[in-house]
Amino acid sequence: MSEVFNKREYLKNLIKRTKTEDSEKLKKEIQQILSEISPLEIAIVEQELMNEEGISVDEVRKVCNIHIDVLESKTKGPNLDVPKWHPIYILVKEHEHFQEKVVEFKKLVDQINQKDNFSEAMPLIIKIQEFIDEFENLELYFQKEENVLFSVIEKHGIEKPPMVMWKEHDVFRTLRKELKQLKENRQINFKDLKEKLWNISTAMVDLILNHIYKEHFVLFPSALETITDEEWKTIREEFDKIGYCCYKPEEYPKENDNTNDEDITIEKINYMIKKYLEKSSSDKIEFPSGVLTKKQLLWILNTLPVDITFVDENDEVKYFSETKDRIFVRSRTIIGRKVQNCHPEKSIEIVNKILSDFKSGKRDKADFWLKLGEKYVYIQYFAVRDENGKYIGTLEVTQDIAPLQKITGEKRIYDDQD
Repeated sequence: MSEVFNKREYLKNLIKRTKTEDSEKLKKEIQQILSEISPLEIAIVEQELMNEEGISVDEVRKVCNIHIDVLESKTKGPNLDVPKWHPIYILVKEHEHFQEKVVEFKKLVDQINQKDNFSEAMPLIIKIQEFIDEFENLELYFQKEENVLFSVIEKHGIEKPPMVMWKEHDVFRTLRKELKQLKENRQINFKDLKEKLWNISTAMVDLILNHIYKEHFVLFPSALETITDEEWKTIREEFDKIGYCCYKPEEYPKENDNTNDEDITIEKINYMIKKYLEKSSSDKIEFPSGVLTKKQLLWILNTLPVDITFVDENDEVKYFSETKDRIFVRSRTIIGRKVQNCHPEKSIEIVNKILSDFKSGKRDKADFWLKLGEKYVYIQYFAVRDENGKYIGTLEVTQDIAPLQKITGEKRIYDDQD
């Protein structure tokens, strides 16, 4: 604790020196100490200097900008050397975009902090909405990592780094929510607005730049070492389904069907045998109450007005329906993934409690409902048991019940209004 305190005092003295000194040596000293203490400690130092010693916002901004320079230099990362269609190349490009946006947002907040009242700052405050919209788009980047890349890399035994990255995604989501609530707060005074904007923007910059640094130096190199070429192709296909928010990547190169004999590998031969066996096997599935073809069953499940996901007795995701407008994103790469790894850390305790109660027979059903924009999402979990009552898995059923809540009276005729 004393070591942290001493570093804070050292940083304070360096910042005070910026009032009368502007040298490269001083800047390097500040860069060094900023790299050694946490963002929280930096924020405490800045706040104490402004409150207790009359250091101006401009002088603190100098240090903040040096801090950003330190972080930006770290995010450059190693040369990952991947083609432009590659999922890692795409994520790096999205990183570049959002790094630029969070830094721009921080600079906008710095400008707001130089103003004395709402009237002076209003043209700048209006611009906050542009960044709120940009940060909403970041969700597509999060979903591609959480639902696709993380699930594949976990299958290769790398579980902890994705968990850390997902937790940081959730921290940014919380900051994004705080920013939206702050903008909508009509009762806040100008001083409090500036302070809260300062805290949110500083936290965003530090979080995203450090997040990018960890992904470039740890997660991505690990993924490139372990994930196979065939898996990267699947990841790219799933990325395309989720979509892109700020960057249009090159298309995946089409394979040449006219392969030479020398191009035929054992993997390709096994793949062709597998496809042949799949085509030659029976297409019919017999149930006690009828017979369906695989195609009929597939499209029945995908036509249901609900999303379903099935997790087996070992807590592994085995199936999900691919309805036209899914409420929650699902990627085919999650098949075989532990369901606990499909949720953020804060939800794992609840997931495990539901599964435990289902397995023990304590409960057979659990319900949740929440607002997602205009949707009112109803989520049901059912314990799936065989004819002997043995637990064989959990079924999740999700639907938007907002349209159902609007139903009144009766409808007994068929018309063209649907």
